[in-house]
Amino acid sequence: MESIKTAISIDKSLFAQANALARRLKVSRSRLFVMALEDFIRQQENRKLLEEVNEVYADEPGETERALLRKMRNSTGRLIEGQW
Repeated sequence: MESIKTAISIDKSLFAQANALARRLKVSRSRLFVMALEDFIRQQENRKLLEEVNEVYADEPGETERALLRKMRNSTGRLIEGQW
């Protein structure tokens, strides 16, 4: 994988926390930032997917779907009651 160097500006206290965490995890500070960015991107992708799924399921069924559901309930009821 090709790497690209970049410079970022962060708060001094956040930098100190990142250094401490990198030491504790025994990874370089650069690797820590990569891990954090990968995790953030994955969270955003998951959030977007969840929003899309919720949007699909937020729709109320249309008249055709409601009619099919009624027929299915009636058929299931007759099947359970042994009328078939």
